Amino acid sequence: MMVLKNQIFHRQNNKPIVWDAYFKSDDTKKPLVIFCHGYKGFKDWGPWGLVAKTFSNQNLFFVKFNFSHNGGTIENPIDFPDLDAFAENNYTKELTDLEDILSFIFSENFQYKNDIDNTNITLIGHSRGGGISIIKASEDSRITNLITWASVSDYGSRFGSKEEINNWKKNGVKYVLNGRTNQQMPHHFQFFEDYEANQERLNIQSATKKLEIPFLIIHAKDDASVKFNEAENLYSWNSNCELFKIEHSNHVFDASHPWKKDTLPKALNHVVEKSIDFIKQKI
Repeated sequence: MMVLKNQIFHRQNNKPIVWDAYFKSDDTKKPLVIFCHGYKGFKDWGPWGLVAKTFSNQNLFFVKFNFSHNGGTIENPIDFPDLDAFAENNYTKELTDLEDILSFIFSENFQYKNDIDNTNITLIGHSRGGGISIIKASEDSRITNLITWASVSDYGSRFGSKEEINNWKKNGVKYVLNGRTNQQMPHHFQFFEDYEANQERLNIQSATKKLEIPFLIIHAKDDASVKFNEAENLYSWNSNCELFKIEHSNHVFDASHPWKKDTLPKALNHVVEKSIDFIKQKI
């Protein structure tokens, strides 16, 4: 198995993207899977590397990457060493990141293009990355399958009350505690302004209704971070999707960071197996 770690995709007039790829290097065309991490996440969180290996062992070309403003840096791709960048993140930047990484992989200059079947492209998004994946899949005809893990079903309600938004505007910044790192994570008010300016595009309900590709929704019934009813929302908005419940688990399917075991937690393994079966059914 070929493992490419911490590759750097440089972009003109934009922050670089750090990415990994896992695949069998045998010059056969393999379905491409691109994984989008969530809020306060990053490509090397917990067992995501083990997840990537599991997909590649099933002859899939698996790519994971750090969003340019929500994840690590070139020098330190783990955790959040650049809080100034984090403060300037927003949903449209994440959509641009995903567009750019897709176009990079599809380009004639991509070194491993002979290992990819560019007619079979699956996006997988976890949590907030699920919403990004849904929106991107609704816009981009290159995407042929979509899978969400514990996805959100809307963005607007997550900004808080009108009073909270007004205080945010007045202060110019608000902070969210990262309970694992104890960092106070800053969000500049531009985040909300960007959402308001792009509300139509960032409407996950509208994007879900537009989808005409196979869509698998996986969500833990007891998810305390993104409630199960958000999965039910997504399911109700599109007749071409499947909802798969995970019983007795949480938002990260019993994973944690760091993950030092060499096997996946049972719930996450169930998620991965179901996702691989879904992709292989579409080959």
